Amino acid sequence: MTSQVLAIDFGGTKVALGTATTDALDGRPHITTRLPTRGDQGARRVVERALAAARELLRTPAAVGVSTFGVLRDDVIRLAPNVPGWDGLPLPRLLRTEFGATPVAIDNDVNAGAAAELRWGALRGIDVGLYVNLGTGLAAALVAGGRVLPGAHGAAGEIAYLRDRADAPTFADGHAALEESVSGSALARHGSALLGRPVTAAELFTHRHVPAVAALLDDAVGTLSRTIANLCVTFDPQRVVVGGGLMGAAPHILPSIAAALTRSVPFPPDLQVATFADDAPLIGALAMAVTLATTA
Repeated sequence: MTSQVLAIDFGGTKVALGTATTDALDGRPHITTRLPTRGDQGARRVVERALAAARELLRTPAAVGVSTFGVLRDDVIRLAPNVPGWDGLPLPRLLRTEFGATPVAIDNDVNAGAAAELRWGALRGIDVGLYVNLGTGLAAALVAGGRVLPGAHGAAGEIAYLRDRADAPTFADGHAALEESVSGSALARHGSALLGRPVTAAELFTHRHVPAVAALLDDAVGTLSRTIANLCVTFDPQRVVVGGGLMGAAPHILPSIAAALTRSVPFPPDLQVATFADDAPLIGALAMAVTLATTA
């Protein structure tokens, strides 16, 4: 019997909510609500507002899927240093209190994006795959047996903490070395300093005629390509799917990744752009809810 599920995506500047039916064919939410969170006083207040909006959107969901930044560890959010109040937040307990016996699935935003691609997108039918999110931050999701692998501590795919150089800073030093050099926020920060005015990472690619900018981009894209190739040597995926906000500059990024895969990986995987460029975590939360509702 067809029923409705609810999805909630907690982001750094907004909360997105949506509904879908359990027989959804494309993952597009039927109804969506967005709540800006800038200026909110505390993480718990953000959660309270989101849950109030969820009640208005769908009173009796068959299942709930939730996407959040950070990772889940010991029933709390960890690795979320950039959003005050979230590191250590007992989000799973708050959700259980709200939804009671209704089944709830919760995962980080990148794993949720991979879940969206698995159910409705470029990873559909793929047994072993890799999803890489190039956005404000940098992370990956590992797929095996048709499911996203969480890792022993819920932190599989946290490639932001990889070190590409011996002198790169470490997690113990309070750094995410790779993210600080090749993520969207890093490129925007370094590019703005070079150009003397604020620019986004995607805009930076239109300034390749500036030698210093070209050098910055070449180094970042080269490091990213080498990292993805190394992951593929280790994991041997059938397909690599790349998504996130930086896909607006895909023509400048994907050829370098493809070349690195061809030259460095014994059995190069297929390379594709993610199906869901917008709202991937929300659609992934819907995918998790649909799976929960149809297999419970």
